[in-house]
Amino acid sequence: MVWFDQMLNRLATLLQVVGVPDDRLKVAALAVVYVGAVLIALLIILLLLKIAARGRDKGLAETDRVAKPAEAEAEAEAEAEAEAEAEPVNLLERFRHGISKTRTSLVGRIDSLLSGGRKIDEDLFEDLEEVLITADLGLLTTRTLLQALEKRSKSEQLSDATQLRVALMDEMSRLLIEAEPLALETADEGPFVLMVIGVNGVGKTTTIGKLAHRLVRQGHKVVLGAGDTFRAAAAEQLATWGERAGVDVIRHAEGADPAAVAFDAARAAVARKADLLILDTAGRLHTKANLMEELKKVRRVLEREIPGAPHQTLLVVDATTGQNALAQARQFNEAVGVDGIALTKLDGTAKGGIVVAIACELGLPVRYVGVGEGVDDLQEFSPQGFVEALFEN
Repeated sequence: MVWFDQMLNRLATLLQVVGVPDDRLKVAALAVVYVGAVLIALLIILLLLKIAARGRDKGLAETDRVAKPAEAEAEAEAEAEAEAEAEPVNLLERFRHGISKTRTSLVGRIDSLLSGGRKIDEDLFEDLEEVLITADLGLLTTRTLLQALEKRSKSEQLSDATQLRVALMDEMSRLLIEAEPLALETADEGPFVLMVIGVNGVGKTTTIGKLAHRLVRQGHKVVLGAGDTFRAAAAEQLATWGERAGVDVIRHAEGADPAAVAFDAARAAVARKADLLILDTAGRLHTKANLMEELKKVRRVLEREIPGAPHQTLLVVDATTGQNALAQARQFNEAVGVDGIALTKLDGTAKGGIVVAIACELGLPVRYVGVGEGVDDLQEFSPQGFVEALFEN
């Protein structure tokens, strides 16, 4: 073969350059060709083995996938059911733990007061009044409860402390107001709009983030509006929560007109066919008239863009501030109207009696309560559940 002889001659020439003796050039060239052929053969064999191994693994995976779909599906369903069953228990336990300080301060003192077979008389009611007032139920709410208890004591002839305790639970439940679920489908045109208001430092932006997370898990499409353009990094904080919840956040530069943010957020929520628009607002003192007027301007902009908006106004108050939270709620309600309360930091205070005071004095339902730092620790408020957890032994 001419080509083979030519290749050997070229190899011989190269080998001569590197110092191979003339009488061994042909043998050396043949050796180089042989080694090269063996290496090529080995590479081809390795490549074929690799291809065969991939095909075998793919076949096994396909066989396993086809053979066990029912088993995998059943296992997934079982895990989902177990998680669904466990969650309410965990939520209930977190709520009970969250109001433990109030339970100790209020009900613990009430039980001490009623222990030892104490007789129901005027002195007992005076002592009970002191306990209720110091638990931040306030004077008006305390008097309302005591009048009802005294009336029942006479009409039902209550004779022991156990009966009085049950009667107190009943009357406290009567004062609390059950919040209606957010009627998202009642919005006439466009999304349901929830405007969130409150003073600085109450956890307003955090509450919005947790609420968005809850609503997204319920299957709703949510848009957030970063209307707090005054507090440094407020928009960034809301954007972080929006990213966690997987929702869009409409924001402007710091110091922008909050009404302009409301306008753009409303337009965006309509264009994106959102179910709900939650608008954050700048924290403001409830005593500042000019800031209250700004809230009214935001409301007008929302109503112009989405008929009936805002459909709900949620006031966020800090439970640890006690009676000051009640004063804030009263001022905001008179200035711009409030539909419900989100009570934060309930786990960090013994002043949980403010829940009853807000309902009794203002006729406003507590819609949400914060009982921890976790994203699931913003819970819908249940009056019956609150009283039962408060008075449980």
